[in-house]
Amino acid sequence: MSEPVQRPADRYSPLYFLASLGAGGLAVTFFMYLLFWVPHPGQPVPIFGDIAAAFAAGGAPMQAAIVVALIGIAAMAFLNVKSLIWNFRALSAFARTDAYRELRQSNGETTLLAAPLASAMTINVGFIVGLVFVPGLWNVVEYLFPLALLAFLGIGIWALRLIGDFLGRVLTQGGVFDVTAHNSFAQLLPAFALSMVGVGLAAPSAMSTATVTVGASLVLSTFFGIAAILYALVAAITAFNSMLHHGTAKEAGPTLMVIVPIVTVLGILFMRQSHGLHVAFDAEGSAGGTLVFLSRLMAVEVLFLLLGALVLRRQGYFAEFIRGERASAGSYALICPGVAFAVMTHFFVNKGLVMAGVIDKFGTAYWVLTAVALAAQGAMIWLVLHLNRRHFGRRSADAAVAAE
Repeated sequence: MSEPVQRPADRYSPLYFLASLGAGGLAVTFFMYLLFWVPHPGQPVPIFGDIAAAFAAGGAPMQAAIVVALIGIAAMAFLNVKSLIWNFRALSAFARTDAYRELRQSNGETTLLAAPLASAMTINVGFIVGLVFVPGLWNVVEYLFPLALLAFLGIGIWALRLIGDFLGRVLTQGGVFDVTAHNSFAQLLPAFALSMVGVGLAAPSAMSTATVTVGASLVLSTFFGIAAILYALVAAITAFNSMLHHGTAKEAGPTLMVIVPIVTVLGILFMRQSHGLHVAFDAEGSAGGTLVFLSRLMAVEVLFLLLGALVLRRQGYFAEFIRGERASAGSYALICPGVAFAVMTHFFVNKGLVMAGVIDKFGTAYWVLTAVALAAQGAMIWLVLHLNRRHFGRRSADAAVAAE
């Protein structure tokens, strides 16, 4: 019988922060049930009182949905925080190794952006937990928004400093960036981090009634949103050129779909800004315009999901890294696109089709389309648990050898 050996996660990579990110994203998918199914008059998001009232007055389906949502949020928030703490401890130890110093001199330096990315997600998850589990939180929320802006701004500065270290090195020292190893979308991770900071900064513009708070939220979120778009465009164009020359790096194949979560996060950012402009500055939008906007985002996401699935299938990625014996921290990058697609589908159905009057809320077409989001969510829950077992569970000696 084989003796237990080290877990794959013991060969640390900053990409393990994506395990925390994925769990946090799944908490958001459960919050979608409450956001779009529970009435919440008087504020743009459901709070504890709205949920309690809906549970008391609702039938069995509503009650079941609320119970599932609350359990899902609590469980995934726990995994999110647990994984984040583990990662910071592991990163602290990793930073004292030669492998870390080598990482800081390679293309992989940008994987360090997974830390602020996951941290920003955890703040978002914390706010969701507060809304649904803490009675009376909304009464003091205006005092919390400035603190949230400062927290996200701090993470944004952290991310910009890491990006500055990387760009300062590769743009001033010729030949230090390996173009042949740029054959994936791994270099879009900084754009993902910037967009996550941006969407957090945009939250007060959608929920605050204080003009100063809304204005600060709009300006700061615009800066990080535009920074994310510019970085993503440059990194994607140069990476695609490298992929055409050298093919897609097999272990980094999942990054082909990182466009999906970036699009979802930026889409929510712009919708939050639109709501703030309407409430605070009387800038009117239209249901038809929102439908077209969300349709365009869905088109981009579906196209990149298809592209990623095509390449991963041709490379045999799932057989090797998901069902096979090899283990790669980059496999956690598969969770983000599925989660983001589920969230965007909820927005497309509710803020797009329903608001524009194309379909009826809770009608047959509504549930058929919503089932797509629920299926994606279910698949990602399985994937998170599966990858956690593979990477954080003890493995046999034979399996460990295959993973190396």
